[in-house]
Amino acid sequence: MLHILDARTGEPVPAAPALRGLTRIEAVASGLDPTALRVLLTADLLVRALELGGTPVWTTLTAPGQHAELRSAAAALAVRPFEDGHDLAAGLGEAQAIHVTTQPPDTFGDGPVVRVAPVRWEQWEETPGISPHPAPAALLRDPEAFRLALLRVPRSETVRLDSAALGEAAGWLARWRRAVAGWARQPSRPVPESVRARLRSAWEDDLDLPGVLQVLRDVESAPDLPDGARFETYAYADRLLALDLARDLGSLA
Repeated sequence: MLHILDARTGEPVPAAPALRGLTRIEAVASGLDPTALRVLLTADLLVRALELGGTPVWTTLTAPGQHAELRSAAAALAVRPFEDGHDLAAGLGEAQAIHVTTQPPDTFGDGPVVRVAPVRWEQWEETPGISPHPAPAALLRDPEAFRLALLRVPRSETVRLDSAALGEAAGWLARWRRAVAGWARQPSRPVPESVRARLRSAWEDDLDLPGVLQVLRDVESAPDLPDGARFETYAYADRLLALDLARDLGSLA
């Protein structure tokens, strides 16, 4: 079961109700900036992890303004759409709410609070087509690399992004996509139970995404693992990561 660190108490708590009832994820963003996108990405990862565990999820976005621009940037980042309305969840049998934010935990009512550390990046540029609001040009050029660059850093730590960090993330993606395309040409094999357990143990431990990525690196280099099992492992993990790791299937000569 997924456990998250509640910023109110500093203790891990279950992210899903005991009876698998509906969980509402509320993303609270300050505006259109890199830190706000990290908040929305964290909410998206919570949704994906809970759904992989069989928990129904309802997500909302609370932001003071620039909703259309923020939603557009989030969509580019492969963040699932947020619902509208604030009283629907009660009618659907909501069991608890989880607030994802950079704000102090005492700002909120009931429910765990997931704190997100800021993103420091000076290359936040205006982009034609979304002006006059500031928009991430680098995000629009390579959204999966932008997403991976955020996933590589623990949520409690400040992310420092620059062109070098984004380039390194893009390099990882290119290598993994080539590898996945090659592995897909071999007979499929199931994800080894030990690997599946490591992946779930990582993401169910307060959304330890760096831990998930480390498992993928280990699978990539494991000497005795069939290529078909590597492929299925990456496809399985990508249900959470949403990095489009199978994008290059069929591209190898």
